[in-house]
Amino acid sequence: MKKFLIVLLVLMLIISLAACKKAEQKPAEVDILKIGAITSLSGALQDYGECFQRGFLLGLEYMTKGTNIVAGRTLDIIWEDTTNSPDIAKERTLKLLERDKVGMVVGYASSGDAVACLPLFEEFKTICIMEPAAADALITKQNWNEYMFRTGRTSGQDALAMVSVLKKSHPDGKATIACFAPDTTYGYSMVDPFVVAAKAAGFTITQTEYAPQDATDFSPYFLRVKRTAPNYLYVAWAGANDPWNQMLELDLPGVGITILGGGHDLPRLRSMIPLGQIGGKGYCIYYPTVPQNEPLNDWLVKRHNEVYGFDPDLFTSGGFAAAVALCTTLDKTGGKTDADLLIKTMEGMEFNSPTGKRYFRVQDHQAMQDLYEVELTWVPGADHCIPKFLSVIGMDTITPPITNGR
Repeated sequence: MKKFLIVLLVLMLIISLAACKKAEQKPAEVDILKIGAITSLSGALQDYGECFQRGFLLGLEYMTKGTNIVAGRTLDIIWEDTTNSPDIAKERTLKLLERDKVGMVVGYASSGDAVACLPLFEEFKTICIMEPAAADALITKQNWNEYMFRTGRTSGQDALAMVSVLKKSHPDGKATIACFAPDTTYGYSMVDPFVVAAKAAGFTITQTEYAPQDATDFSPYFLRVKRTAPNYLYVAWAGANDPWNQMLELDLPGVGITILGGGHDLPRLRSMIPLGQIGGKGYCIYYPTVPQNEPLNDWLVKRHNEVYGFDPDLFTSGGFAAAVALCTTLDKTGGKTDADLLIKTMEGMEFNSPTGKRYFRVQDHQAMQDLYEVELTWVPGADHCIPKFLSVIGMDTITPPITNGR
């Protein structure tokens, strides 16, 4: 009997130790943080949306060393497609906020989609990091709200960058400029702030020409410009149809008109080969070889080629910057997504990007950032025009006015 009791006690001890060990090995409950990611994954801006998506995912990989964990929380990214329709964008943003109960949202390729969704972020008191929608209207008094932070640049920053390039040759502003753009919201959003900035610097605007987005014959517009013979023609064109060849066919450079261009995403650079062949002037937001000595860009270019087999594009860089801003914020808040805490943390916050340091301006949450002066070149055999770095256009040079009344 005594032996039996000893054996029984030993067995009970073994079972107890095994149970303790099993309890110790029980995996900790995973703390999930849902993040909504919404952009144009189909429709007219599909290229922009897909570039943003690739950049955002690579940015998360870089910031979390491949773990997808920030401040102890595992990020669950829920993707939605706006289809480039404001109504659908609003419906799917509501789904993210109401049904999925995401902690934060990133995205919007289209400014129209973003404007339609602004009231939802106020209603649900949820922060949105916006990239790459660029319309100035998103930070004006009638549209701005405290829940929006934009990592990308605005049309106004683009305009100031182009004017700063011109001022290098004409510090006194003594030059004449014509503008050409599509007759669309995009066209006006690019030309209107440029005209204001150029006039403020002393330049004379001779005319603004707007062609239908689907036009194929641009000769009436360019012939009017040729007759006026300004010193410069500023072109802000986005579309599959190509106005660049007709500018050269009508020999605008032959009458002393220098063509200016800005941007530029890869589809646009493909259409701009004629401008590269004559050496156009302009500014650049991002091109893989333009940022100088930026470790994040070096990593992005290398890793993007490893994963996808080609270089990153403008909006890939933007998606990467949005991911860095998101992770930087969550690191600072310990993973908390309370809107008041996030706003307090993000206002004035610095974060890195493939083009260098940026920060969110306190007054309107617009990211201040550097752009680049470039020469547009072309190498025989290349399938697109290549921006060649000339100089950094410092963020202090291209600070847009505060227009939200704060």
